[in-house]
Parts: sequence; structure tokens; C-alpha cells
Amino acid sequence: MATLPSGGGAQALLSACRNASTDPDARARASTDRSGYVPGSVPDGVVYAETVDDVVEALRLATRFRVPIVPRGAGTGLAGGSSATAGSVVLDVSRMNRILSIDPEEQQAVVQPGVLNAEVNAATARFGLFYAPDPASTAICSIGGNVATNAGGMWCAKYGVTRESVLSLQVVLADGRILKTGRNTIKGVSGYDLNALLIGSEGTLGVVVEATLRLLAKPLHTATVAAYFADAQAAARAASAIIAARIQPAILEFIDGGTLAAVDAMMGTDHSSRGNAFLLAQVDGHGALLEQQVLVEAVTPFATSVEQTDDDVRAADLVAARRNAIPALQQLGRVSIGDIGVPRKRLAEAVAGLAGIAERTGVKIFVIAHAADGNLHPMVVVGPDESITEGPAKAALGEMFHLARRLGGTLTGEHGIGLLKQDWLEEEVGSLSLELQHKIKAAFDPLGILNPGKGI
Repeated sequence: MATLPSGGGAQALLSACRNASTDPDARARASTDRSGYVPGSVPDGVVYAETVDDVVEALRLATRFRVPIVPRGAGTGLAGGSSATAGSVVLDVSRMNRILSIDPEEQQAVVQPGVLNAEVNAATARFGLFYAPDPASTAICSIGGNVATNAGGMWCAKYGVTRESVLSLQVVLADGRILKTGRNTIKGVSGYDLNALLIGSEGTLGVVVEATLRLLAKPLHTATVAAYFADAQAAARAASAIIAARIQPAILEFIDGGTLAAVDAMMGTDHSSRGNAFLLAQVDGHGALLEQQVLVEAVTPFATSVEQTDDDVRAADLVAARRNAIPALQQLGRVSIGDIGVPRKRLAEAVAGLAGIAERTGVKIFVIAHAADGNLHPMVVVGPDESITEGPAKAALGEMFHLARRLGGTLTGEHGIGLLKQDWLEEEVGSLSLELQHKIKAAFDPLGILNPGKGI
């Protein structure tokens, strides 16, 4: 792969692009995401794309001048995937934020990458439809970023992650050519699945400018259960009991005691007075109330108290505890959000292992999890001036990965590799897989200008 110049033609690119900025504040804002990673410098400038033509022009110029381009959406990534430094230019697509069409009969929506996840659901709700991938950051994360990381969320154990809900993409390649992937039908197996390849590629293969989303019929009935436990181990065992009961919750979320206390402090709630760990579960569909009873029977032997409701307002209050978990912890310091996945039956072992890591390293670790699919988010919280990329915090992150591997799991369930997890990628996927991935990268981006140094 060709060597990139440092800073070379960035100024020429910025001068030629409309809606470009070299304002120091704009460059600083575009230099990082919500991962807690702090780059050592800022990008040379930002191009704010408003049309597909803007993206095409920026990438043609980037190829001409060999300028590193860092694609950026809402900037809510959690692995340093959209961080940018000197010599690079950020290509911000957040202004490409239109819902282009909704087809209620085919249950599809065509959207631009800057559309927020929650905006899709607000627009499709009037047709009785919804878009299933549901990150906790749904109100602030964009579809382009969801595609870049193959984002998951709370509904994904039942309805699947982003890859299962994106039928087709329009992508601008590094040289400015426009590639259409996927299809508009539910089924389609013509050629290699480039659609699936691009989803989760973290902006290293192309820049998404349009996505055709698969929508689902909104369930007519939803029932919610909130269960509290004496400790995190009991809650994790209860989550495994729910899976063993052969029901499929739409939501099954775990929150440990420390996180509950932080949520209470921020929101004025009293969850932590009822237990030192919390499970939030929702079942939906025509059999929701029947499944709710099965779920209650599964968790009751482990719980200190159980609340059940089919009231939408009360359910929203309970869900808010999970959605506000990360913002609540951010009140305590700088947060690095882990993203390991383990087999669901080993959730309790993972929670115990994380407690051991915290004890050995002296690092504060708080845990939330998508318990229904074994995706844990252990969150390291350090002081505002402490590093998350070296010292005890880095050691804790490494131990988390090795814990997941010992339990048969993975380094990342939905946040991507970005910059923060590269040290452990080859250990998980193997050298041959990594070699092939580098060759794929070179086929799409021979100059290596797209989000260099990220993902692989």
C-alpha cells in the first residue's frame, strides 16, 4: 500500500471543496468521538458534505493529492474510529440528513447517512413500522455510523443488528466512483455480498451516502419486567435462566449496582434502593403477556423484587435507566466503554471476571450488558486527566479481551476495532484472516487514504 504524505495536499483539497473549514474549534470537535480517546493533534480541516457530489469531489481530490480522509457522521463512536490527526481531512456527512423515501408496502426506507437512528423510527411509526437496530444512543447516533460499525442495541437479540436491517447501500469509493451494493428485495444472492462486507468496515472501504433500510411491523403488545437483585452474579444467572426458558425477549438489559447508583444520582430515581443489580426485560407480540409470566417465573428465584407492567409510560421510565447509563457514568470521569461478547450461558462468569480485573488493576469498572446476546459493556472510568490508552486502564482493557477469549467470546460485539482495540485483533482473527482483510482493503482503497490506521 502506498505511503501517505503528512499534510501534503490537504490545503489544496480544502481550498477546492465547498463547505470546507479550517476553523480551530471545528477541527478540534472533529478530532475525536465518544470513546474517550484523545488524539495528539487535530485534522487540517473539515469538509461538510451536503450532497453525493460533495463526497465524490472530496474523494477525487483526496486521491489526486493523496490526502488521508476520515469519514465522520454524528461522532458518537466508541472505539476511536472517527478520530483524526494532523495531515488528514475529516469528511463530515452529518448534513446529509434527509429521509428520501418510505415505502410502507415493501416496509423499506431510503435514507442519507446523517439521519439519526431515532429520526427513522419517528418517521416510520405513523405507518406502524420500526427500524430494529436500537443503540442506547439512538437519539444522537446516525445511520451512517451504525452502518460503519454494524451497530447493535437493545432490540437486536430478537431482531438482529444493522447488517440484518440494511438491504442496499450507495457508497463512494476512494477514487470517487459510486458503488451500489445489495438489492431492494428481501432475498438476493447474486455475486459476493459486498453489502455485508461494507457494513462494519468502519469507513475504511468507502463512504456511505445512502442506505435502504428494512423495516418491521411494530408489535401490537409489549410487556415489561424490571427485576432487582442482591448482586450482579444473581442478575447474570437470572439472565441465563430467561434464555434457558426458551423465550426470546425483545430487550434484556443488565446494569450493575455502581451504574444504578450513577443513574439515580443523575436522574433522581431510586433504583439502587431496590437492589445492587438490575435486569430490564421486554417481550412483545400477541403473546407478550404470556411470555411476561414465563419470564417472571424464571427470574423470581434469583431476585429481591420484581416489577411487571404493560403500561407504556412506566415502561419508558424503566428503559430510561438503561439509556442514561453511559451519560450517568460520564458525570464521574472519563469513560472508556468496553464491548466484549461471550456465550450467553457464561454471562455470570464474565461479570465475575470483570470484578476480578477491577480488583487486580485498581481500575474502576462498571458493567452494563445486552444480556440476551451476551454483549457486555464494561466501562472503565478514570479521572479527567488520566489516560485510557496506557497504564492501568490499558491493562484492564487487555485483560477484558483475554477474559472474553477464555470464555469463548470476542473482542467487540458492536463498537468496532477503531484505534483502541487493534492490539488484540490478530490474536482473535488469526494472521491469515488479517492478511486477507488487508488485501480486501487494498482492492477498495489502493492508496490507503480512507480512515488509515483504523479497523485493520
